[in-house]
Amino acid sequence: MNLKYRLTGLSFLQFFVWGIWLISLGGYMFANFNNPVDPELGSKVGNTYGTMGWASLFMPALMGILADKYIRAEIVLGICHIIGGAGLYYASTVTNAGDMYWAIFFVSCFYMPTIGLSNTVSYSLLSKSNLDVQKSFAPIRVWGTVGFIVAEWAVDLLGWTQNNSQFYFAAVAGVCTGLYCFTLPRVEVSSSTEKKSFATRLGLDAFQLFKSPMMAKFFLFAMFLGAALQITNMFGNPFLGDFGKVPEYADSFAVKHSNILISLSQISETLFILAIPFFLKRFGIKQVMLISMIAWVLRFGLFGVGNPGSGLSLLILSMIVYGMAFDFFNISGSLFVDREAKPGIRASAQGLFMLMTNGLGAILGGIFAGRIVDHFTDAAGSKDWPNIWFSFAGYALVIAVLFLLVFKYKHNPKEMQTVTH
Repeated sequence: MNLKYRLTGLSFLQFFVWGIWLISLGGYMFANFNNPVDPELGSKVGNTYGTMGWASLFMPALMGILADKYIRAEIVLGICHIIGGAGLYYASTVTNAGDMYWAIFFVSCFYMPTIGLSNTVSYSLLSKSNLDVQKSFAPIRVWGTVGFIVAEWAVDLLGWTQNNSQFYFAAVAGVCTGLYCFTLPRVEVSSSTEKKSFATRLGLDAFQLFKSPMMAKFFLFAMFLGAALQITNMFGNPFLGDFGKVPEYADSFAVKHSNILISLSQISETLFILAIPFFLKRFGIKQVMLISMIAWVLRFGLFGVGNPGSGLSLLILSMIVYGMAFDFFNISGSLFVDREAKPGIRASAQGLFMLMTNGLGAILGGIFAGRIVDHFTDAAGSKDWPNIWFSFAGYALVIAVLFLLVFKYKHNPKEMQTVTH
């Protein structure tokens, strides 16, 4: 079979597994672990999502070392998916939030490394076949987002968003993905005899970038904005589900098919990726990152004023804005890091960017978002969702204002022209 088709299948399966449970996990926990009412369940949901951040701090680097020097990357990738599938099966059996925390932590320890490993396998095999990696990989990677969306729709239409069938489904998908990885062409381990320190292998050399005040500020903002990235994944589904308690909205599309509504966010993401070159060339990296932060304010604020009835258009607009909020910071930030880092540490610098956003940022986001939800939850378990979302919007607005005032970076249109072509 054509290599590009095989790698497209890998990309689809890679994110299909994640899409099955990531969006619906929060709603599942609120639906199944809140009887009797748990006044701290918001924090427990946030902390459970935060396990992805803890896992991202060390497991991708360790699995990367294993794949670089000892076991072929496609084998490590397959093993991680199969072990993660076993963890998802265990998640289907747990009956309380405490056990779910450890189940998802275990799953995350083996799933989070697969994101980088799947890229490594694709890059290596494309290069081995003398194909242009940058040109070939983009249309392959977009099928990962398609896989995520298909998974969301499948769980929604099968009625599994609030029962443990989603974890059985994800477990089977994980094992199948692992077996598929074993069928891929070989990715040989590195034969280099160059000796590197353990710190270098973990990508810690990139921490020298903190010596630059501008880079130190950038990574600090990356961490604080990273705290916002998973908030709607954590609480978007429970938020929409709570409208089901209101007779006026109980049979609405947003309540009955919350996953499908939320999937508009991922569809928007694929579309805004195409707009990034124009925005970078026209406004520059700093302004594009600032636009992202304002988009986060709108993402949360529109949730605060929207509803499944007359306010459905506001919820849909929030989903559309998500693509700009997510893509504009992650991609422009990655380009900024690539430009400012020296050639010898560029890969490590990208790892540091991911660590600050998806690692430390995700941990902080899980902790503080959960506490905000608990703060606006009464003794009967009812949540003041407008104030919850306005709190998150206020947080994003403060980050945007501080970024505008503190982060100094001059736009050079000529440099942007080389980046976007």
